Amino acid sequence: MTMAFFRKQPRQLRELLDDFIDDYPHRVALKRGMVLALWPEVIGEAIREQVRDMKFQGSRLILFVPDPSWRHEIHMQRRSIASKLNTAVKEEIIRDIIIKS
Repeated sequence: MTMAFFRKQPRQLRELLDDFIDDYPHRVALKRGMVLALWPEVIGEAIREQVRDMKFQGSRLILFVPDPSWRHEIHMQRRSIASKLNTAVKEEIIRDIIIKS
């Protein structure tokens, strides 16, 4: 009896990685780490320089910004920032951004 080998069509590495992440048991934690890693390139230098620290609290991203005028500016852009970061990781990881001093 002969064994037939069936090969699927080759897949792109990006597609394989996306499938792996979707099935990964700690997907949300991984995606949060991706958000933090992508922060500098997605957000831009001006805002990046003003944020002193950040952390996740559930689906909220907490940003620590000492300057009051920058806190206000980032607060006004928080939905846009969340959208850009969620788009970068292809999932709604951030539902809200809280700015603290």
